[in-house]
Amino acid sequence: MTEEGTRRRGAALEADILDAAWAELTAVGYTRLTMEGVAARARTGKQVLYRRWRNRADLVIAAMRHHSGSIADRVPDTGSLREDVLALLRLMSERQREVGPDVIHGLMAEAGDRKPEAVEIMHGVMTTLLERAAERGEVPTAGLPERIVTLPTDLLRHEIVLSDRLVTDSTLEEIVDDVFLPLVTGHG
Repeated sequence: MTEEGTRRRGAALEADILDAAWAELTAVGYTRLTMEGVAARARTGKQVLYRRWRNRADLVIAAMRHHSGSIADRVPDTGSLREDVLALLRLMSERQREVGPDVIHGLMAEAGDRKPEAVEIMHGVMTTLLERAAERGEVPTAGLPERIVTLPTDLLRHEIVLSDRLVTDSTLEEIVDDVFLPLVTGHG
């Protein structure tokens, strides 16, 4: 029950829980975040959380999307494949900066079966960027092998996971200019 005496349900309850999860994450960090702590902050029972999210990794991912939006909902469209891919990688890097490497590392370790979902999302975003680039004549085709399509986002994820440093713009430019663009345009 809230202070007004009405019971929260549906979207209102979920928003309150996600706000509480974000607040708890920023207050205690990923390693100390518990479902009990989030439930207490949201003034609800832990079972309410488990009905919606299997574990804290799923809850934190939902809280991040609630707080910052989904990257898939912000597909860049700058008019240039290079700038689109850089903008996408910057969005991913901003999320790393916002939540910090400890959260990213914790999520990567615990998200388990969510990894294919992340790859599918980024594959869809990158396919959109490549289709636009093919329509503009920047690349010969958007029909590339999956590993090539997701290469920039995979390389950035690799950089984030294996490094405790924040990713720099020069790292993003190396991924795009030295690896990805020569591969998809056929120019070395």
